[in-house]
Amino acid sequence: MVPLRKPHVTTEWEDDCAVIVFPRFKRDWVRRLFLPKGMSPYIRVRLEENGTYVWNLIDGRNTVGDIIKRLANQFNNEEGYESRITTYIGQLQKDGFITYSLPAQP
Repeated sequence: MVPLRKPHVTTEWEDDCAVIVFPRFKRDWVRRLFLPKGMSPYIRVRLEENGTYVWNLIDGRNTVGDIIKRLANQFNNEEGYESRITTYIGQLQKDGFITYSLPAQP
C-alpha cells in the first residue's frame, strides 16, 4: 500500500520538525457557527524527529515497505522498529491525515 497525504492537510516547519496543519471543521458554515471567537480555525500537530522522517517519506510514491526500508538506519535497525513504523502510519490514517492507494503497476 502507498500512503498519501490528504489534500486538506498541509505541512509547516518548526526547526527541523514537521507540523501537520488541518482545518478544525471541514465545512465553512460549521466553522462560522461553532468556532469560538479568537480560536484558530486550524489544528496544528507538531511531529517529533522520527515522525517527521516518516511524514517526509509519505509522498504518494513510497509504499509502507519502502518507508520501512529507508528508515532502517534512522532506527539503527533496532528490533521491532518495523512495527513501530506501521503502527505510526496506521495512526496517521486513523486520525485522517493520510489515506492509502494501491501501488502503480509498471
